Amino acid sequence: MRETRAESIWRDGLDLGLGALPDAVRADVCVVGLGGSGLSALAECRQAGLRCVGVDRHGVAAGAAGANGGFLLAGQAAFYHDAVQRYGRERALGIYALTRSELARRYAQSPDVCRQTGSLRVAADAQEERDCVAQIEAMQRDGLPAVPYLGAEGRGVLFADDGVFDPARYWRELAATLVAQDVALFRGEVGDIAPGVVTMTSGRTVRADLVFVAVDGGLEALLPQFAGEVHSARLQMLATAPDATVTLQRPVYFRDGNDYWLQRADGRIALGGGRDLGGDEEWRAADGVSPRVQAHLDALLRDRLGSRAAVTHRWSARVAFTQRGLPVFGEIARGVFATGAYDGTGNILGALCGRALARLALGERSALSEWLA
Repeated sequence: MRETRAESIWRDGLDLGLGALPDAVRADVCVVGLGGSGLSALAECRQAGLRCVGVDRHGVAAGAAGANGGFLLAGQAAFYHDAVQRYGRERALGIYALTRSELARRYAQSPDVCRQTGSLRVAADAQEERDCVAQIEAMQRDGLPAVPYLGAEGRGVLFADDGVFDPARYWRELAATLVAQDVALFRGEVGDIAPGVVTMTSGRTVRADLVFVAVDGGLEALLPQFAGEVHSARLQMLATAPDATVTLQRPVYFRDGNDYWLQRADGRIALGGGRDLGGDEEWRAADGVSPRVQAHLDALLRDRLGSRAAVTHRWSARVAFTQRGLPVFGEIARGVFATGAYDGTGNILGALCGRALARLALGERSALSEWLA
C-alpha cells in the first residue's frame, strides 16, 4: 500500500490534547470519555450549574468521535423498517423523531461545520433494491422523509434530512466552549470506577457525587459487567487528496451500510467499510488497518467511485455493538451512569444519549430514557 498517514483525516492538524490530571480533584460530576456523548453530558450538567470534570485516556474526540465517516444520519443503526419490526413502531418512530430534531439543531447552530446534504442508501443488488422499497414504504407510512432514488450512484433511497460534518472540529469546539465555562478536562487512563470516585491507573482520583461513563469502543473492557452484551470492533477508513474529477453530492451508504463514503467540501474523499470482509481480526484488533480491508476500500475508490486521487490517510476507530441493537444506557451502580455502544452510528444518537443520561441522573425522566431502558 502507498505510504500514508495512519490517522483520521478529521483530526489531522487539530490540537485535541489535554493536560494530565492533577493529584486529586473534587467535583459534582465526573465524566469518563470525551467523545460526543461525554461532552454532551458535560454540557447538560454544566447548564444545570454543576461543577464538572471530564477525563479521557487520550484527549478530546480521541476515539470514534473524531475518526468516523462524518455522516449525520437520522434514526438508529437498524434501517427504519427493521427497527420497527425489532423494537416496535412507537419506539422506532420516537427515536427517529428525536434524531431529526437533533439534526435540525446541529444545522442551525453550527452551519459552518454541519451541512444538510441529504444522504443515500444505494443498493448493491436486486435483493437490496427490494429492501429499499420496503424501507421507503415503512417510512412514508409513518410520515418520514424517504423517496426512491435513481442517479449516478445507483438505485436506492434518498433521505433529505441527513447531512455531513467535520466530527473532530465539531467536538473540539464544544470542548473549548465547556472549558470557557470552567469545565475541567484532563487526560488520564481510568483504572477503576466506583460510586463517588474514579481512580486513574496513575493512582490519582476524581471524587464526584455523580459519575458518567460515556465510552463507545472498548466499553466492555472498562465496564466488565457488559462483556456478554457489548462487543467492540474496529472500523477502517481511508481518505484521498482533493479530487476535482469526482463530484459526490451526498454521503452514501452502500451494501446494507457495510460500505460508506462522502466527499468533503475541500474535494477530499473519505471512504470506509469492509468490516464484514475482515473476519475475526476486526473484532480482536485494537487499532491499525489490514491489507484485506484496505484493498477492498481501494477497489471501491477506484472502480465504483472512479477516483484516481492519491490516498493520503488510512486509519481505524473502535466502536461497540450490543446484542439487542440499542445502546447501553442507565444507572449501573449508585450514582454511576453509563452510555455507549451505538452500533457504529453515534454521531447523533450518542449526543442524545449523553444529554438524556445527564437529565436522568438529575432526576428527570425523558422519552429516550424510557425507550432505551
